[in-house]
Amino acid sequence: MKLISTAIDRIHALKKQRSAVILAHYYEEGQVQDIADFIGDSLALAQFGQKSKAPVLLMAGVLFMGESAKLLSPEKTVLVPDLKAGCSLVDHSPYDKYLEWRRKHPEAICVSYVNSSAAVKSITDITCTSSNAEQILDAIPKNRPILFGPDRNLGAYLMKKTGREMTLWPGACEVHVLFSARKLFELKIEHPEALVLAHPECLEEVLQYADVIGSTSKILSEVQSSKKSKFIVATEDGIFHQMKKLRPDADFFQAPAEGSCACNQCPYMKLNSLEKIANALENLSPEVLVDPTLSEKAQLPLQRMMDVMAKKDISWPKRFWQ
Repeated sequence: MKLISTAIDRIHALKKQRSAVILAHYYEEGQVQDIADFIGDSLALAQFGQKSKAPVLLMAGVLFMGESAKLLSPEKTVLVPDLKAGCSLVDHSPYDKYLEWRRKHPEAICVSYVNSSAAVKSITDITCTSSNAEQILDAIPKNRPILFGPDRNLGAYLMKKTGREMTLWPGACEVHVLFSARKLFELKIEHPEALVLAHPECLEEVLQYADVIGSTSKILSEVQSSKKSKFIVATEDGIFHQMKKLRPDADFFQAPAEGSCACNQCPYMKLNSLEKIANALENLSPEVLVDPTLSEKAQLPLQRMMDVMAKKDISWPKRFWQ
């Protein structure tokens, strides 16, 4: 307990010294969320950092989130506590393979989930989040084929919901694919009054049992507004920290994984710690750097996404030439 208190004191002092803001994703440990200036989904974190006047942004999340923050705030110093905090979606969509896939479909509009590397974003036409993906797809001309990556489960869910045919990249989140449809069904039988909330990165056989499907922010909003007092949640367990703050009166159950392991925790998010955050602020390292040439290309799909959200007219490329 004393070590935690010492680390927190260091963080507060260093944050003031560096004029820094700390951004934390909902999947971080509760003690990391508690020292953050802003908690949110990956894009919301980058956007908060962009609006902030702070010259230093510390991203308590995974590396692609730090890259997104750097793309939106290239003039700022962006830190991540641990460069090993990666993402299975990024690992499953290497740039050279993704580029090869793109080149096979030069007439298509490529939509890449924001959970992707800056390199993949640089060969993407528009990005999306789990909360705005439907709006993004609706903005794409009906006569244009669509590539969607790197999460095949989110893509399959969107195809079913919107009716738009898409060619899907075969990637997946290693946390969300581990939820067991069979065990979720059994848990629903045990708690028939519970509301089932699921992230669209889950497998379709899990989503069929969900009452609400949505991003982490939508799931939290549902918990806050619902009259229910029991919830079964199919997403990473870091979100329970905020849920319990919002609804101390409610009971929460994480949807079970196949087997007995606690493997529906994101191992990458859990690499971050108070000690690593303090060290990063003290040393201004590890710093997230994006090559300026790559950055210019990767900023474009992010800007297109934000333009769609702002209901601006979009200029779509006629063909992928790279």
